[in-house]
Amino acid sequence: MQETGFLRTAATRAADITLLLELGMGAGLLAGAVLARAGRIRAHAACQSVIVLLNLGLIVLMMLPPFRNQVLPRLPGRIGKSYYAIATAHAALGGVAEFGALYILLAAGTDLLPKKLRIKRYKFWMRSILLVWWIVLFLGMATYARWYLIIR
Repeated sequence: MQETGFLRTAATRAADITLLLELGMGAGLLAGAVLARAGRIRAHAACQSVIVLLNLGLIVLMMLPPFRNQVLPRLPGRIGKSYYAIATAHAALGGVAEFGALYILLAAGTDLLPKKLRIKRYKFWMRSILLVWWIVLFLGMATYARWYLIIR
């Protein structure tokens, strides 16, 4: 049996920790944007890279298993129910945000991609992914609320 969380909801401790880590990463991404505006590009790159990779780990270890077990088997039949709809939107848009962020890391921080696959408008793509990431964060909070807050 899993331990109950510490946020006084029906969530597990792991779900509570994941929520708090994601909120911290959201703040970290904003701090990274401030570093970029201040011209501290190496610090910006390090900050954003750590957050994107940590997020990938959380997705694989903490979010994918419950989605695969609790949501995916019931789709598309129950997509109209908020429990499934919010989680599915969070997962779909979250995948876009994470893959986009990983692509930016590869394109901006390495020479692994061929020149024709690299991006040229870094600011546009970084800001776009940051916006999408924050939308996903709000969808994640909505998923947590729908799954674990007891609303009568």
